[in-house]
Amino acid sequence: MSGERARVYVGTVGQSIWRSDDDGDTFRRASGDLFSECDVRALVLYPQRAEALYAGTDRGCYWTENAGETWSHLPSPLDGRQTWSLAIDGRRPETLYAGTCPAAIFRSRDAGRTWEELDADLPERCEGTMIIPRVTCIVIDAEDPRRIYAGVEIGGVRRSRDGGDSWQTLTIGLSSQDIHGLAIAPRSPRALLATTNNDVNRSRNDGDTWEPLRVRDHFPWPYCRAIAPSASDPDLLYVGAGNGPPGDQGGLFRTGDQGESWERLPLPATANSTIWSFASHPADTGRLYAASVSGQIFRSRDAGETWEKLPREFGEIRALAWEPGWD
Repeated sequence: MSGERARVYVGTVGQSIWRSDDDGDTFRRASGDLFSECDVRALVLYPQRAEALYAGTDRGCYWTENAGETWSHLPSPLDGRQTWSLAIDGRRPETLYAGTCPAAIFRSRDAGRTWEELDADLPERCEGTMIIPRVTCIVIDAEDPRRIYAGVEIGGVRRSRDGGDSWQTLTIGLSSQDIHGLAIAPRSPRALLATTNNDVNRSRNDGDTWEPLRVRDHFPWPYCRAIAPSASDPDLLYVGAGNGPPGDQGGLFRTGDQGESWERLPLPATANSTIWSFASHPADTGRLYAASVSGQIFRSRDAGETWEKLPREFGEIRALAWEPGWD
């Protein structure tokens, strides 16, 4: 990494986007031309291009090339929906996927200038609840970018093996169809893991069937949200959990064997709510950020061995990203 500094981005509900240029020690608003009170649930960096990223908001998708000093609106079908998730193809960064509420998956092949809605057979309603279905996460397989997974709250997992042209519904064996996060553990046997409102689920046959891992035997709470691989080892997975949405307690957990065993990571105190977001970057595999949904941010500089709470708190955090800073 170029120096010890890092630029951290925080997407909030009701306070737009904030940025730190000193590794999270201080923050300032980086909304540019965004509405200062908009909801930001997704942030994704443009690969190998400093200061460039996309933001998914309640007012559509936006793009910045100067670290949020100014933002450009990308007119699209997303404008009438809440954007809950964004994913970018690391090999072909002009290809971008977005998941929304009401539930839909969109694809852009020209860096966000135009979009098409994909036929993923998503639910319009969540039976027995007031929840409108939403696509909470999209994961692109780094080894095969045509293989894409999407999690639906509430509606199970969707899989595409052809870059989004067609999709299959994957629900068999899930502890719940309330999908919060997805991650791929790529080594043999390859596994796909999904966090839900009551467990972590694992599939070793590409999502065709699932097995609940019964994390209530290891965690104080079964409600699981964020899941992300380590930047140094994709089979080392971090999971954020808590006692509800948003809850008033939360913690961090790690597994290196696809959920056979778990380690609780040493936050300086129990988080004030469920851990909702992670951010890592291949430029510095030891640096990791985690945020509770109720506004706390934690930082590790040694791949999760030790953590410190950052001084700034926000009302509600839904997205994190960071990129290398400068000397």
